[in-house]
Amino acid sequence: MFARTYGATTLGVDGLLIDVEVDSAAGLPGFEIVGLADALVKEAKERVRTAIRNSGIQLRQEKVTINLAPADVRKDSAGLDLPIAVGLLAAYGLVSAATLAKYLFAAELSLEGECRPIKGILPMTVKARESGFEAVFVAKANANEALLVDGIAVYPVDNLSQLVGFLTGQERLVPAKAEPVPEQDNECQDDFADVQGQFQAKRALEIAAAGGHNVLMVGSPGAGKTMLARRMSTILPDLTTEEALEVTRIYSVAGLLPREGGLIKRRPFRSPHHTSSMTALIGGGSVPRPGEVTLAHNGVLFLDELPEFSKKTLEVLREPLEDRKITISRVHATLTFPSDFILIAAANPCPCGNFLDEEQECTCSAGEIRQYNRKISGPLLDRIDIHIQVQRVKYDELASKKRAESSAQIRQRVVAAREIQLQRFKKYGIFCNAQMNHALLQKLCVLDEQAQAMLALAFKQKNLSARAYDRIVKVARTIADLAGAKNIEAAHVAEAIQLRNDNNF
Repeated sequence: MFARTYGATTLGVDGLLIDVEVDSAAGLPGFEIVGLADALVKEAKERVRTAIRNSGIQLRQEKVTINLAPADVRKDSAGLDLPIAVGLLAAYGLVSAATLAKYLFAAELSLEGECRPIKGILPMTVKARESGFEAVFVAKANANEALLVDGIAVYPVDNLSQLVGFLTGQERLVPAKAEPVPEQDNECQDDFADVQGQFQAKRALEIAAAGGHNVLMVGSPGAGKTMLARRMSTILPDLTTEEALEVTRIYSVAGLLPREGGLIKRRPFRSPHHTSSMTALIGGGSVPRPGEVTLAHNGVLFLDELPEFSKKTLEVLREPLEDRKITISRVHATLTFPSDFILIAAANPCPCGNFLDEEQECTCSAGEIRQYNRKISGPLLDRIDIHIQVQRVKYDELASKKRAESSAQIRQRVVAAREIQLQRFKKYGIFCNAQMNHALLQKLCVLDEQAQAMLALAFKQKNLSARAYDRIVKVARTIADLAGAKNIEAAHVAEAIQLRNDNNF
């Protein structure tokens, strides 16, 4: 007998509907899964048969063939266990196959028949709603995540026996309702009020947050580069509903959502270790998965000790920094992941760290410094809008009892500048100054005569590239937005040029 059920897996950060076709016929007993299933899915036949038996259901010994369509896409989700089990029961006539067309099933099965949570439920549920399904059946731990999608019923299932009872009309299941997610405590959150001195660095990060610009901080060990970077997320505006759904979907696919589920409301802050591989940074695998540049989407990617990363790893950042997306090609799939993030990089100027220090003597040779800095290529530096030097804090500043400006105060100015940009770009589908291309820059960034003359002089003296020119204008536009100015003035260009100190490397 033939039966069809529906499951889902993920492809990139999107859900992919899977037709689970099950055929049970007389013949030599066997159990085959076809349709480009990887080892994880092929092992489902052992989990499914044992789960059915331990649920008190006895099946005849027949030849069973299961096809997972579309056959040209590799399947790697344990969530196909449940649709395979339901399809098998329908093929044996134990469940009515006619009732299955309006349901999507997604859960892993234990050997006892318990339903276990899986990754990627949010994009799967979105795909189910778009495909016209009435309900999805998921493990109880995945219910809150699935409930983020409106317009489709979500049934939490404890075990296979409970689901079979519902499908045969012997048991009643009630659609889940969203449970409130506890708010995170903000009392211990980092705050710029704790940072003494470092006025230029704080100003640079405020401009970066307001316009979505990338920042490189160079300074001696202990100058406060990491401390400053970790406070960047406290001055960024809240995620919009659209951005929050996008980030939550990415974290769902990566399996990094909190156990209680719910929408991610804070902008991501990712800080990979300098020993991270190229694949860990940009994503990959036989079936590509998101890397750190995608996990930082709509948030901050912080690379501490930048020269300690391998040169090959750093060079793969060029494309996502320029295109704000990353395309990964494999034999069975070519996938594009979003990667629109603010890069905050921190580096020492030399191996000992004291090359730019006003008080400590550098013990490195010229060759050692050159070799240390050569890991960071010119094309990569060219894609970073703001380059600043961070000096050690003076004792008087450190011992001062005067509280510095808080993150909340800085954030108010950032949000106001972002509102100006949202109004400016509402026809163009972008959200901040850093996302402008050259055509938009020429159209929307008006410089007065003094600003043009100053930029022309800097272009010749600093031998700037066309990309560097664009990025200086974008930073100047953000400075003007923070000041509430309609056009870009000479003072705004001067500050933007000052914040691009290329002499550190």
